[in-house]
Amino acid sequence: MSNVNHTLHINFEKIPISIYASADQASKSVAREIADLIIRKKKEGKPAILGLATGSSPKKVYAELIRLHKEEGLSFSNVISFNLDEYYPMLPTAPQSYHRFMKENLFDHVDIPKNQFHVPDGTIGMDSVKAFCEAYEKMITDAGGLDFQLLGIGRNGHIGFNEPGSHIDSLTRLITLDFTTRSDAGLDFGGIANVPRKAITLGVKKIMQAKRIVLIAWGEHKSPIIRQAVEGPVAEHLPASYLQGHPNAQIVMDESCAAGLSRRKTPWLFDTVEWNTIMIKKAVTNLALTLEKPILMLTNEDYNENGLSELLARYGQAYDINIEVFNWVQHTITGWPGGKPNADDTYRPERAVPARKRVIIFSPHPDDDIISMGGTFQRLVDQGHDVHVAYQTSGNIAVADDEALRFIEFVRDFNSKFALSNEATDKMYFEANGFLERKKKGEKDIEAVRNIKGLIRVSEAKNTCRFVGVPQENIHFLNMPFYETGTVQKKPLGEEDYKIVTQLIADVKPHQIYAAGDLADPHGTHKVCLDAVIEALHRLKKEPFMKDCWTWLYKGAWAEWDIDLIEMAVPMSPDQVMRKRMGVFKHQSQKDGVVYQGNDAREFWQRAEDRNRATAILYNKLGLAEYAAMEAFVRLKL
Repeated sequence: MSNVNHTLHINFEKIPISIYASADQASKSVAREIADLIIRKKKEGKPAILGLATGSSPKKVYAELIRLHKEEGLSFSNVISFNLDEYYPMLPTAPQSYHRFMKENLFDHVDIPKNQFHVPDGTIGMDSVKAFCEAYEKMITDAGGLDFQLLGIGRNGHIGFNEPGSHIDSLTRLITLDFTTRSDAGLDFGGIANVPRKAITLGVKKIMQAKRIVLIAWGEHKSPIIRQAVEGPVAEHLPASYLQGHPNAQIVMDESCAAGLSRRKTPWLFDTVEWNTIMIKKAVTNLALTLEKPILMLTNEDYNENGLSELLARYGQAYDINIEVFNWVQHTITGWPGGKPNADDTYRPERAVPARKRVIIFSPHPDDDIISMGGTFQRLVDQGHDVHVAYQTSGNIAVADDEALRFIEFVRDFNSKFALSNEATDKMYFEANGFLERKKKGEKDIEAVRNIKGLIRVSEAKNTCRFVGVPQENIHFLNMPFYETGTVQKKPLGEEDYKIVTQLIADVKPHQIYAAGDLADPHGTHKVCLDAVIEALHRLKKEPFMKDCWTWLYKGAWAEWDIDLIEMAVPMSPDQVMRKRMGVFKHQSQKDGVVYQGNDAREFWQRAEDRNRATAILYNKLGLAEYAAMEAFVRLKL
């Protein structure tokens, strides 16, 4: 696979797209285009007029621009920039301010003159907003119009803060934020209740007047909305779709974001494909689910009428294809995730030997193990394997302030009742209580509060392990340093992070590793934690025990593996589903109004159950046995 694919598929895609192997590579390419524009304009003696975006997506673009400035001499002296939006009301010094974001992520690190970058003002009075917006547009027009507009995309399809319903001729204005937008910002503000309800945004009309537009999108969680924007009709309810009418717009994405595009879902409709096992399984399961037929009921006509005549010609008869694919799918199902002892494992997803395996379950947050693979977790323990659980981060930012206070008060009252020393807990109580009483919206917790919140999650994780049956000595709290910033924004993975994970694997010498492969995690912690595991596996690959070590990837509460990718499916009975639910309930701080919930009102246990039930239903629709639920895994092959 090449790093980039920018073919325009006329029949499906209505905006040119470029697909890169990773967000890092894509960001460097976009940064290079911006740099080339700045350099060209400088040679012409003209300013480069940039429209800039905020959020997580452009951070790596800005990081590369900073690198180009510091290491390759890229000057921003001729750049005039206009940011898309700002929350309202919002002080420029507030942690969530886009003015502050741009300074910290770009402007403070390059040589752009202070009077040449502009961000909407979130402090002006309501009666001055209209005049400010008109003046902001006039500044762009007077500068010569935007040469380049960088965009991100919200999960509801917004560009800037132009929410669903924004007209293509909408002007710069004060807008009421959509619930999805506010819920996605909830963690930055310490809960959705603290997220401003309004924002100032550059209008769609001014965005569409830019000479060049590049919209960037990374990750699985953006995949559904990107497909709608690229392949669907132009519609007010999806403002990003307006880019279909721009003469020089492009969408740049990584492979995980591109996974939902038709060219990825049904590649045989676009070009000649290599009919290997993976592609055949993908095509046949897609055909069966599309036609709502079990695999064994597909006919020659079904294949011929749905673009699969080449596959049919290869096999000769639908019956022969159907039998083979049915067997492939059936062989993924196992009630023995650690391998079935004294059994023929030729067609089983896991090895029978050794009968008792050493297992590490890596859990990015202190509840991902039970939420994502609780049924499999319980099976592994019940079937006698030596199961270790490694909690990679403290998860402390996901604990509500009142939950922390409740626990502090409990310890204080407990010590008082039983005449234990109260000095230390009094100090902690007054320090934490005093901070939380004066805490500003979205303000970073002090260390004492972070420690308390982390301890809450430690106790919950221990309770879950006790419930499942994991001994105390097999519970590992890694507290990876990259996470411990006290804010949503994390540090990059560092050598200390890699060493922690590598050392644990080297100590346990596992036969099985389970890790989170869920790249739909909106804040990226799962991806970072997976990167750390993969790096550790690379470092250890020459160790003798690694020859017998298999790594299985699970997904979290946001998504599930596509049916054609699943290599191991562990079925669950109704009783096992209920037991998993009880295990999830041990994480009381994550029930009933957690800090980050997203736009999905269901609690995490409900999301997990619905996802597991949906997987079982898909297997049943393909003609396999009916189960209450299934947990699915894909084997990582380095």
